[in-house]
Amino acid sequence: MSGVAKADACLSVPAAYGGTVTIGDVSFKLKTPKNPELVPQNYMTDSLAQSVVHHLRWIMQKDLLGQDVFLIGPPGPLRRSIAMQYLELTKREVEYIALSRDTTETDLKQRREIRDGSAFYLDQCAVRAATEGRILVLEGLEKAERNVLPVLNNLLENREMQLEDGRFLMSAERYDKLLQDHTKSELDSWKIVRVSEDFRVIALGLPVPKYSGNPLDPPLRSRFQARDVYHLPFKDHLQLLYSIGSNISTERISQLLSFATTLCSQESSTLGLPDFPLDSLSAAVQILDSFPMMSVQHVIERLYPYNVFLGKEGRTAVKDALKRFELQDSESHLLPRRIAKVEIVNGNKPFKADVTVQIGEKEVTFQVPAGTRLLKKHPRSDTFIRTSSHNQLLAEMMQSHMVKDMCLIGGKGCGKTVIAKEFADILGYSIEPIMLYQDMMARDLLQQRYTLPNGDTAWRPSPLVTAALEGKLVILDGIHRINPGTLAVLQRLIHDRELTLYDGTRLLREDRYQNLKEELQISDEKLQERSIFPIHPSFRIVVLAEPPVIGSSTQQWLGPEFLTLFLFHNVRSLSKSEEMEVIKEMIPNVPSVAVEQLLSLTHKLRETNDATAQSLASSLSTRQLLRICRRLSQHPDESLYYAVNKACLSRFLPNLARSALHKNLQDSRIETSQDDMKKPEEKEYTCEINNGILKIGSVTMPIYNSTEKMKVPDVLFYENTQHMMVMEDMLKDFLLGEHLLLVGNQGVGKNKIIDRFLHLLNRPREYLQLHRDTTVQSLTLQPSVKDGLIIYEDSPLVKAVKFGHILVIDEADKAPTNVTCVLKTLVESGEMVLSDGRRIVANHAHVEGRENVVVIHPDFRMIVLANRPGFPFLGNDFFGTLGDIFSCHAVDNPKPQSELAMLRQYGPDVPEPILQKLVAAFGDLRSLADQGIINYPYSTREVVNIVKHLQKFPTEGLANVVRNVFDFDSYNNEMREILISTLHKYGIPIGAKPTNVQLAKELPLPDHKFMGYWKVDQPGNARQKLLCPTETQNVDVKGPVYLNIQGFPLERHEARSLSFTEEVAFWTLPLGEVNLVCDVTVTKEEEAENILYVTTCNPVSLYFMNVSSKSGYFVDLYDLFPRTVGSVWQPFVTVAPLGNPLKGQVVLHEEESNVVLLLDTNNGALHRLLLLPDAQESPKRTSWWSSKEEMSNYKMCREFSHKNWLVFYKEAGNHLIVLDVLEGQTHTILLPINLKSVFLVAEDRWLLVENETNQKFLLTKRAHMEAEDSEVCQLYALSEEPADMGFGLTTASELCAPHAVSSDQLSSENLSAAVGQKISSPNRIFSDEHNYATIVIGFPDLLSPSEVYSWKRNSSLSRKRASPSDPFYYGARRKTAAAKQTNCVTLLASNQIVRILAPGDVPLKDIYPKDVTPPQAAGYLEVTDLNSKKIKYIAIPRSQSLSPYTSWLSKISDADALLAPLGKVGLVSVDMGGGVRLWETGLDSLQRSLQDWRNMIGQEDGRPVQITIQRDSGLDVSSPKHGKVDPDNMPHVGGNTWAGGTGGRDTAGLGGKGGPYRLDAGHRVYQISQAEKDAVPEEVKRAAREMGEKAFKQRLKEIQMSEYDASTYERFSGAVRRQVQSLRIILDNLQAKGKERQWLRHQAVGELDDAKIIDGLTGEKAIYKRRGELEPQPGSPQQKPKRLRVVVDVSGSMYRFNGVDGRLERSMEAVCMVMEAFENYEHKFKYDIVGHSGDGFDIALVGSDKVPKNNKQRLEILKIMHAHAQFCMSGDHTLEGTEHAIREIAKEEADEYFVIVLSDANLERYGIPPSRFAQVLTTNAQVNAFAIFIGSLGDQADRLQRTLPAGRSFIAMDTKEIPQILQQIFTSTMLSSA
Repeated sequence: MSGVAKADACLSVPAAYGGTVTIGDVSFKLKTPKNPELVPQNYMTDSLAQSVVHHLRWIMQKDLLGQDVFLIGPPGPLRRSIAMQYLELTKREVEYIALSRDTTETDLKQRREIRDGSAFYLDQCAVRAATEGRILVLEGLEKAERNVLPVLNNLLENREMQLEDGRFLMSAERYDKLLQDHTKSELDSWKIVRVSEDFRVIALGLPVPKYSGNPLDPPLRSRFQARDVYHLPFKDHLQLLYSIGSNISTERISQLLSFATTLCSQESSTLGLPDFPLDSLSAAVQILDSFPMMSVQHVIERLYPYNVFLGKEGRTAVKDALKRFELQDSESHLLPRRIAKVEIVNGNKPFKADVTVQIGEKEVTFQVPAGTRLLKKHPRSDTFIRTSSHNQLLAEMMQSHMVKDMCLIGGKGCGKTVIAKEFADILGYSIEPIMLYQDMMARDLLQQRYTLPNGDTAWRPSPLVTAALEGKLVILDGIHRINPGTLAVLQRLIHDRELTLYDGTRLLREDRYQNLKEELQISDEKLQERSIFPIHPSFRIVVLAEPPVIGSSTQQWLGPEFLTLFLFHNVRSLSKSEEMEVIKEMIPNVPSVAVEQLLSLTHKLRETNDATAQSLASSLSTRQLLRICRRLSQHPDESLYYAVNKACLSRFLPNLARSALHKNLQDSRIETSQDDMKKPEEKEYTCEINNGILKIGSVTMPIYNSTEKMKVPDVLFYENTQHMMVMEDMLKDFLLGEHLLLVGNQGVGKNKIIDRFLHLLNRPREYLQLHRDTTVQSLTLQPSVKDGLIIYEDSPLVKAVKFGHILVIDEADKAPTNVTCVLKTLVESGEMVLSDGRRIVANHAHVEGRENVVVIHPDFRMIVLANRPGFPFLGNDFFGTLGDIFSCHAVDNPKPQSELAMLRQYGPDVPEPILQKLVAAFGDLRSLADQGIINYPYSTREVVNIVKHLQKFPTEGLANVVRNVFDFDSYNNEMREILISTLHKYGIPIGAKPTNVQLAKELPLPDHKFMGYWKVDQPGNARQKLLCPTETQNVDVKGPVYLNIQGFPLERHEARSLSFTEEVAFWTLPLGEVNLVCDVTVTKEEEAENILYVTTCNPVSLYFMNVSSKSGYFVDLYDLFPRTVGSVWQPFVTVAPLGNPLKGQVVLHEEESNVVLLLDTNNGALHRLLLLPDAQESPKRTSWWSSKEEMSNYKMCREFSHKNWLVFYKEAGNHLIVLDVLEGQTHTILLPINLKSVFLVAEDRWLLVENETNQKFLLTKRAHMEAEDSEVCQLYALSEEPADMGFGLTTASELCAPHAVSSDQLSSENLSAAVGQKISSPNRIFSDEHNYATIVIGFPDLLSPSEVYSWKRNSSLSRKRASPSDPFYYGARRKTAAAKQTNCVTLLASNQIVRILAPGDVPLKDIYPKDVTPPQAAGYLEVTDLNSKKIKYIAIPRSQSLSPYTSWLSKISDADALLAPLGKVGLVSVDMGGGVRLWETGLDSLQRSLQDWRNMIGQEDGRPVQITIQRDSGLDVSSPKHGKVDPDNMPHVGGNTWAGGTGGRDTAGLGGKGGPYRLDAGHRVYQISQAEKDAVPEEVKRAAREMGEKAFKQRLKEIQMSEYDASTYERFSGAVRRQVQSLRIILDNLQAKGKERQWLRHQAVGELDDAKIIDGLTGEKAIYKRRGELEPQPGSPQQKPKRLRVVVDVSGSMYRFNGVDGRLERSMEAVCMVMEAFENYEHKFKYDIVGHSGDGFDIALVGSDKVPKNNKQRLEILKIMHAHAQFCMSGDHTLEGTEHAIREIAKEEADEYFVIVLSDANLERYGIPPSRFAQVLTTNAQVNAFAIFIGSLGDQADRLQRTLPAGRSFIAMDTKEIPQILQQIFTSTMLSSA
């Protein structure tokens, strides 16, 4: 160091004051300073570097010239220290101000203060410096807001300035000139003040285009002389470092410096690397000096944590530089392992500690500052578990602590705070936690104003300043949040340990302070009078921050300036084993299996580079894991699956994230068990209070004794299971001492639940509602002014803390997150500083002897409510920032059961069906909202409001009342369609008029005729009474086999939505295209639960469902009834449901093979019953086609299947088999006749019909056959005797077999109504092909002759049908054989016979008017009503699909539908396509239903509504005009003149439009009907229509598009219109959110800023704040658009398989959707579309610069896609296309990148392994790549999806889902970060 002072630049400093300083050839005469304590001390070092000497010489030249200087250069303390060295050299006093964005002109010129009740001005730094001749040092000019500094312009140029208090500063020369003419007292009276000739300004600033900040104002810039103060030159710097690090080899030091200099070069900054903090190198070398063996790379990472803030390119650049200078870690370089011991240093060095750190095998001891408390003797603390990585971190922190302040960087919840506290404990520091928030001002960091008791204003030091004086360890938490401009005020404190405060107080470094004391020989008290204080030597700052988001467009907080301030330590989240260790130590009794699973999941999520998984991992921070484990240790029976979902709030995650979480949970084997799902329903949740103990569910807690009863909420709360479960859950966490966060949609009862919860616990509540303008001040204290004093009123938060109440914070997501962050310190460390200087502390131990402390009451808890994050709430993401401090609970709408129970309590008189409809419809709407199809999540609150309305006004219709909720959406057409269709589906007739009743037309029934008698022939003749022997056998049972019962959802639609018809509801069974329905039946039991069974025969399967439920089941019986090859076997299966005790079991019977099966539908057990074990007749398979026709079938009679017995017979056979299922026996009855059909008209009497002759027989038997007496049945022949026709002739009609016979009798009222005479007798009702109906009276119980009455058809139902519904299908190919199902049903209760007819049998001419074409119907229900003597024909709508097997179909039924009775009065029909419809035909029940329906619409009976006012006073009121009274009393209609007319406009009359009241002069009333009043005239409608058409044609003409093209385009565009709409809504909202205005401070107008309320007292002007567009932060990067590339598959396979699943068309729709949705958002989203096919992988369809602007251009692109797919080569380039897209897109500048690949899944066919595809999708971490697989052959896509990363791939089996999936991708990723 010898060669510093050379002859060319000699520094000579005189000993005494008053001498000369010479630098080289420039000399400066010293003056004695007036205030020597203001002269900087100890800045000069013994040896100055040459470059510094040159800078000082230049400053001296400028000083002599009287010019102001500007030292410009890179960030760091160098410029400041040069300025201070110069001042120290020339003994000048300094006025220093660090400018920040909060500096205003009052901080520079004058500030008002109040003393003794009056305001006066105090000079600030600039004015003091000017008048006293000091030097003003302005640091950080680029930080000050624009237009603040020009205040100084005149002072700099002319040394003049007008002050607020009326004084005027004048330059020295002018003042002295004036003094020659005037006396000083004259000048004083003119308030002119002399500016000292020694006043100079030294400005320090950064060059702005390179660094961020405000550029210099040109007028300001012109007033300064600039000097570039770059870093020390290499040589000088090297010398300096050599002198510090004597233990390190010189080569290492020079390599270190070369590396650092490389990173500061121009080239590295073009790479986007921030400058290396060269000034911190000395600190690094100091550490290396104590630890020569330590790795240099590691030390560099502390100075320049490149792994944290650089992207991939930056990191590799730094690593290359390290390699180049051989600084990379080698084996020999060690890292510190742990702190071995810490001892206090005795002797003359107070507050020092010796720390021994183990590094490798060695131990090194060094000295560090220590705290003011005693050291911790035993290092084991109960709350801190030492893990190896933490030990290492603490040891490294000790090293850094030796030289500098440090910054800990780490993610949320990784333990930064805990480590900092532990560090403080080791060294005996007291901690001062300071939570930083975004709109914190510089004042909040240093000093705040307050008023003294007498009204004077004063400054109160902030916690930071007191900590500096007392030597505490300050923890600045959340430095990434604060504005970098605000931080500038701390730079000098951190670099030099000096600080100047607003009230002029100066804090000096300890050694400078001692120096000053010795030099001036003054005591401490004297210095303190002059406001000079020493900073305690052990004061240190530890900063905590979250890592910057790499590559995001927001400004990086870790910039070059920040890097110079600290040494950085990266706090990594714990490794798996360590986390395990921590959890086990903290919570000993937690089940270890669970911990293992939980950690494997967490680490899996943490290690992926997928953004979605990372965001999930942030919800599972260590803090959250500990919480989960604590809870599991208390409640070991809880499922882990539930805990993880709760912690991640999976209920409200976007779909992508949810599926990723689900997949990861499965991979970690965390599954939800079936019991968990069932538990809540079985367990009765109750809450009860017994002797002071509250029990909710299974959790108990003693009740609180509260003194403040009025603060305990009391709320109307109806209990329901779901809310009880939430409350039980909350109580569990509450008992664990957690603060709770409830997240949910609006109106799900968050507030209700909380209030109820607190009510039960008897806890007083404090309530805070947050909103956009909530500030940190308003959260804690409300300042107000009383009698000139400022008084702070405690906010609810402070009260709750003081008194131990529960603080409920509502709408937490509405406040800016930077405000709510304050809650973190409160929850975490239990500390918080209030704006009046008090502080909240958790620990009683810290309190003793401190005033102004509020201790947190042990009972204090916080419960925070927030809406769920994301669209459409657009709140701030409270959960994202603070979610892991709270225990989170997702509150959802109640489940249907719970919701119903609750609504019943709100509306006890509202009919149950209405409640059920509401619950079902809203449930559906919510699931639509979850899928993202509608935006607004309809909640319980809305339903409750509807029910309350219905309860109070029962006559108002449901359809009207629901509009109270849905009118919000009435102008959004897409939304409206979805809503209306959903409501209609559940039968809420919104939009229906009470007159829309469309019941079928009734035709008269012909009169009934008396047809004759049925006689039982007398037993005289032996032939007449035949005995039939029976024999009994046991049934042989084979099996069971267990079949799989699969469930499927039913989309049940209520049919009576817009109009009222006989049809009640319909839904569709999921049948295959070729399947045929062959039998339908419904359980007989008289119960609410009707189960519908449907069998199909190709393949054979059974569908069954509860008629009122939402899900059905089906059993595939294909293997049991195979399709036989060879002969045409067409199975036909009938089904018979059994009754108690065999409920839920059915017997299936196949008619050709006579196979009888017993199936238990509860568990799928299937038995085969062999009825005739001896004679197992196998059908003769001689397959002569002729004999095939003649094969006879077996039939099953199931009239009494609910009694568990069935009868089987063979057509043309001669025995009956009775199967008793319960007994397991068959009874065979041998008959003397061949059977045609059997009707069980009663349990003991059966009607048999003989085969060829149709002769009828009656078989009687005992009701219960016993096995012992093989008893004989009797057979009676019935003869039909016609009535005498009067001429002795008898109509010998041929005998015919009935189609249906009732198995019970009509009631006597119905019987009397039918035959028209009062009669009571046994009877049966028949129907056959000649008669609508036949009643046989007296049959079968009386053996006397029975009378027969018939209603004859005009023409018999023809046997040979032409066609059931459609001539094309059936033509003449119909077989002549009769169909197997007659479809005839007798409804005894409503006295009706219903059958299904083919359209050919229906008199269509009578039903439909001439000009109406009958609808395409599957068949008609013919309803013969014997009460009203009418016939109705009701069309059954065609099924969607019809089976191609027409001949087979014709054998089953004449019409394309089957019929079965449902309950007593209902019917169910199933058409061949599987469409199930429920019908109601009985008159009484129809009337009841119609009344209900009309009630639901509401009584709008057309009567005008009147307003009547009842006045109590007898005084008459002056009224509207009454009109003239017409003496002749003629009727007047309208006209507005005469009184007493019947429809004027505003004269009195009846039913007028707007007359004042009613006046009846006794005329017929002319009523304008309501409909007419509301209707829009037809010509207006027509005009509107024509206008629309004309505009459309005009538009087409403009873009030269033909109408044909337009309709083609409409096909694609129409299909995705809804998705486009909803995407655009979301994009709009996004834009709006981005434009949210911010508070602008220091305004002269606006609303009072609480922070400046005292400035207001003193009379300042700029004390307001207002909302405005925030200028972007200086230097923040431009907003770049997001980049989207859609890669579409246009290969040949798309075209080829388009016919199968429409995949090409769907891709075209998806492309259409992208083009339409992003139209006009090009500045936010740049998109392009490329195709890939066998021809190549980069076929440009839409370029990002040539985006199609109108439909024509868009259609062109779709056409190109189509044509390409049609004509390209085969082959697959999915991989190359994807890879290319990802590579290309990342080259562009953008905010975020998306690649979406649409492809079909047949990669395997081209030999592409899925793993390879997975790899391609994740090649670039910056690009979010998604794959959507369209339709696949077999399960290709499923298999593929399993191998791809979670949340990155979707399968669109139904291609309609593609637009939906795209919408999901956009909403969950693009929008999360927008």
